[in-house]
Amino acid sequence: MLTTVLRAAARPMAPTACVAKSFDLLTKRYQSNSAESFMNGSNSVYMDEMYTAWKEDPSSVHKSWDSFFKSVDAGMDPGSAFAAPPGIVGKKGISAPSSSSAGAGAAAPGDKMQLAVQSLVRGFQVRGHNVAQLDPLGIMDADLSSEMPEVLVPSYYGLEEADMEKTVALGTGDNVGFLGNSKQWKLGELIKACEEVYCGTLGYEYMHILDREKCNWLRERIETPGVKWYDAEQKKTILDRLIQSDGFENFLKSKWSAEKRFGLEGLESAISGLKHAIDVGGDLGVERVVIGMPHRGRLNVLGNVVKKPLEKIFAEFSSELAPNEEGSGDVKYHLGSSLDRETRNGKPMHLSLLANPSHLEAADPVVLGKVKAEQFYRDGDTNKIIPFILHGDAAFSGQGIVYECFNLGGLTHYSVGGTIHVVCNNQIGFTTDPRFSRSSPYCTDVGKSLECPIFHCNADDPEAVVRAMQLAIEWRQHWKSDAIVDIIGYRRYGHNEIDQPSFTQPKMYSVIAKHTPALQLYKQKLMKEGVITEKDYDDMHAEYWNLCENAYNKSKTEKFRIDEWMDDRWKGFKTRFDHASVFNTGTSMDNLKHIGNIISSVPKGFSAHSGVKRVLKARKEAIDSGAGVDWATAEALAFGTLLREDYHVRLSGQDVERGTFSQRHHVLHDQNDETTYTPLENLGEGQARYSVCNSSLSEYGVLGFELGYSMANPNALVMWEGQFGDFANGAQIIFDQFLSSGEQKWLRQCGLTVLLPHGYEGQGPEHSSARLERFLQMSDDPDDVIPDMDTNARNQIQNTNWQVMNCSTPANYYHALRRQVHREFRKPLILMTPKKLLRLKACTSTLDEMADGTRFRRVINEESIPDGSPDVKRVVFCSGKVRYELMEAREKYGKQQEVAIATVEQISPFPFDLVNRQMASYPNADVVWVQEEPKNMGAWSYVNPRMETALSNSETHKGQRPRYIGRASSASTATGVKKQHKVEEEKFLSEAMDV
Repeated sequence: MLTTVLRAAARPMAPTACVAKSFDLLTKRYQSNSAESFMNGSNSVYMDEMYTAWKEDPSSVHKSWDSFFKSVDAGMDPGSAFAAPPGIVGKKGISAPSSSSAGAGAAAPGDKMQLAVQSLVRGFQVRGHNVAQLDPLGIMDADLSSEMPEVLVPSYYGLEEADMEKTVALGTGDNVGFLGNSKQWKLGELIKACEEVYCGTLGYEYMHILDREKCNWLRERIETPGVKWYDAEQKKTILDRLIQSDGFENFLKSKWSAEKRFGLEGLESAISGLKHAIDVGGDLGVERVVIGMPHRGRLNVLGNVVKKPLEKIFAEFSSELAPNEEGSGDVKYHLGSSLDRETRNGKPMHLSLLANPSHLEAADPVVLGKVKAEQFYRDGDTNKIIPFILHGDAAFSGQGIVYECFNLGGLTHYSVGGTIHVVCNNQIGFTTDPRFSRSSPYCTDVGKSLECPIFHCNADDPEAVVRAMQLAIEWRQHWKSDAIVDIIGYRRYGHNEIDQPSFTQPKMYSVIAKHTPALQLYKQKLMKEGVITEKDYDDMHAEYWNLCENAYNKSKTEKFRIDEWMDDRWKGFKTRFDHASVFNTGTSMDNLKHIGNIISSVPKGFSAHSGVKRVLKARKEAIDSGAGVDWATAEALAFGTLLREDYHVRLSGQDVERGTFSQRHHVLHDQNDETTYTPLENLGEGQARYSVCNSSLSEYGVLGFELGYSMANPNALVMWEGQFGDFANGAQIIFDQFLSSGEQKWLRQCGLTVLLPHGYEGQGPEHSSARLERFLQMSDDPDDVIPDMDTNARNQIQNTNWQVMNCSTPANYYHALRRQVHREFRKPLILMTPKKLLRLKACTSTLDEMADGTRFRRVINEESIPDGSPDVKRVVFCSGKVRYELMEAREKYGKQQEVAIATVEQISPFPFDLVNRQMASYPNADVVWVQEEPKNMGAWSYVNPRMETALSNSETHKGQRPRYIGRASSASTATGVKKQHKVEEEKFLSEAMDV
């Protein structure tokens, strides 16, 4: 019988029955698809490779291509260069058009055979994975299709059983890889070799990669039929690691059978693959690995890959925090760890597994950001620090953040030199069959858009898994780009160990119940090969089980701590229980002038845009006079002073170099030759590096990336800016699951600063509100207890999860930024930034307000009316830009002595002490809160109970309640009608002035 890839037992159509059908299929293709583009990914690569090979040796390609390439090189029209190729499917297929025979396209029978065989080999390279033996259960097809690709059927090319003993040579060109060397093959042996390489338990997708050199690099490593991957000792190592993976899950099951653990049963070989990849990585120069992964298999990875002490993992099952432990903790399968260990070859390796929530794939950009920062602080070396991200199959194809992260991989300011993606493929989501959860053949198809090599492997063959992981890490280290390993297994239990999966997948789980685990299959294989004996296996198994038992006994006296995995750079930072000092954040006038002169000038010969020249001129005038410093200048001064103090500054987001409102201009472009100049990179010797990074059009991915970046080193000011404030909606998962609660859940302090343009100017609902209310709602600042500000004012911010501000002056913005790093602790900062105030003449500051001895002002009190004035009938509290509109209204209505205006700059944590002090200054006044946002939005819901608490403890205003003045409740954040906006604004401003 004809040897073919068509596994007759598993495939419905035998090759000998395909001869006539192949002819029909091919005929229909040429008839119905004549307009279809030939230049798809694989074909264009194939043609490019042949052309390159032809340039080196014209005899390496078929005569028809030789004629075509000669004509093209001669400058002829490609259509006129066409020469008909010989028929490649013989009498039963399509032959070359009969002419007087000896035309340019005519070929001898041997040429026909060679072209047919080359095409068949090409078919295996492109489509062999579609029939590879990838499903351990034997009931699914990894590509969701049971059809046989006709390009894998010899009869499709007119090759029959009688041809199997014929000798063929594929030529010397490298377009068909190793199989195309000068070796003479019997056709049957060649097909068998193709089957062995491309259709076993490891399938390859790489022909979509357009770079010929990369394809050849992979082919050289892939097309090695008959060569054994691993020797006996290496196989014992794979077995030992499989025993650890399997034993860990069984041990947990034996001790905590009713506990959720999201075990790795059905994909145990992933542990062998991961550990091998890290070992190989160590030999290739890797020193640090950062891992991100979902909950499934996390405990196993922690115990067997990261090497977190087993007794600590077991102690977490008691759910008992150690005495005086901070935070709320999290479920054990969300926690991370950070440890140093050695690879099997003795190479030092630091492993970090990041904590993550149950929002699948949310940790992906965080991992990338942390890796980027670690590389940055090590001179940008991408070879030593690499990310591994583990995925579930349904999440990998279903979560858009996956593509966002792939897209970041090729961008200068976000590339990490390649990521190893490991898909732990259960062939099922929670309860959803893959054919209902994705539209593509494989869950990994998103990787094709970025030309990633994809290795599909059967989880029941740990050697295939290990081989795939080895190829992935070698690819990453050589080409500095992503690789995907798709480990196709199953989930032995339900979504968790208590769930009943047979409700929805009865067939799958009836097969799983009878299926032999991978460990037993591999044990039997190695015993058959004579690599191990039964006693060898029993000894290895007993050794690991005893290790677990000893750790379990230790865990009974071990208290669960979540503060033991801090990176070294974070050691010594104050917790909420420690007393932290408050520092002034001003700097010397000489320093301000020096920086100011640099940020307001360009090098000699640099041709700046006329509009930019006006901006720089205004900055220069402000610096020289010491007054009229606008928002953008204050920001640049904050950045510059920190850079000169050796704090790294990174600003990231959409269009941040220029600024959405054309206010920043941190990267100047020469109008003649488009060279660039960044003033903040030219402050003088010894300054830290300034990174200003225009990002992809992503909020979720980029904010997560900057969060991860900020985690690597507390001594840096890391910022993400939304193009408009409400664009942060697209990144809400990062705010909810990481920024607002990360410290409490995982004890991970973070100083990330988020800049969100906010302000009502009649620009409509999508360009007015940054949804201030959402961030305030997530603040854990108590509303009914006034802190003892005499002794605890310095610790109030330490006791809350983050800071939410709406600054109204450039100087306060300057101090807010500098305060982020001039502290003994770190907190995220959510900062509403203005649009209108960027150019409002009333909104300027002086250099004196930023010089030595100055600091951030949590509340800006009324400054034009003396304290204690009996004429003041109303104290108006507000926040942000509405302060200036209130001042204009006060002057308009002649209320300069009757209405005092105080601006709450730091809304959370609430400045009870300063609000009380301002109210006490005007004992005869009522108290109102004025905002420009609708009543159900903005700060009102947050400040109302806190102002009530402040009033209830006031000697002058006891019994009063604050009153709201502003827009009525609304479903939409703002009107898009300018006239309506003005009507609404005038109404609440006049009410605030009591007219």
